[in-house]
Amino acid sequence: MWASIKHMLRAYRCYDGKVARADLARWYTSPPGRSLAESEQALLDDVLSNLFGYHLLQVTAPQGHDLSTISRIPHRMLMTEPATVLMSSEQAPAYFLGQPEYLPLATESVDLVLLPHVVEFTDDPHAVLREAERVLIAEGYVLVLGFNPWSLWGLWRLLFRWRRRAPWCGRFLSPWRMQDWLSLLGFKTVALHHIYYRPPLSQPGFLQRLQFFESWGRHLWPVFGGVYLMVAKKRVLTLTPIRPRWRPQRAVVNPGFVSSTVGKLNG
Repeated sequence: MWASIKHMLRAYRCYDGKVARADLARWYTSPPGRSLAESEQALLDDVLSNLFGYHLLQVTAPQGHDLSTISRIPHRMLMTEPATVLMSSEQAPAYFLGQPEYLPLATESVDLVLLPHVVEFTDDPHAVLREAERVLIAEGYVLVLGFNPWSLWGLWRLLFRWRRRAPWCGRFLSPWRMQDWLSLLGFKTVALHHIYYRPPLSQPGFLQRLQFFESWGRHLWPVFGGVYLMVAKKRVLTLTPIRPRWRPQRAVVNPGFVSSTVGKLNG
């Protein structure tokens, strides 16, 4: 049965990553999208205020704006795509065009990479994570916002995925799988946060009435939030120095055997 469910989910995936990301940006203008964006921003404000460095990169902006305004990192960059419509910001970062799978940045040049729902809406999620690892300096951080399949949002995905619309057509990755993928790239997960325990209803009034789900969820079923934020640190592989062993080199042939043989030849 589980195999048939997985086959069904693959059959209804988004057609194209770029189209799906544009569709996701439109979804964020809906009532559940705006409500979720507020919760995500509050969580990011809390996490980013405690991370430091010189260069920060946000890859795409499905919520329509810069998510790192609270950050104390002086140089902030936002990679967008040509069709992205951004809201104005008083502390606007440096904008440039690019693709999540091919970041136009030097290797080991960024202190923090923020991936807001990028991995779920791309044709090559592994390439996105590899690029984040490549541009990060040693001990740098990657922040991944993802939809949690083990939640009410995952249930809505099962019900509405056939429409092939974002976010329901995305590749929802569990926090455990995301952690495994990052671990293979040399990252260590240092924090995992879950938010938004309400169902993604389209009526603002119902969303407001179900506000009590948030306090219940944090206390009763904390790992089943609709969205998670994973904070992972790029580990440095330390090399153990090999100390030279100052010992006389052992002879390959017995010296006594050589000397006796030479003496007989001379005689």
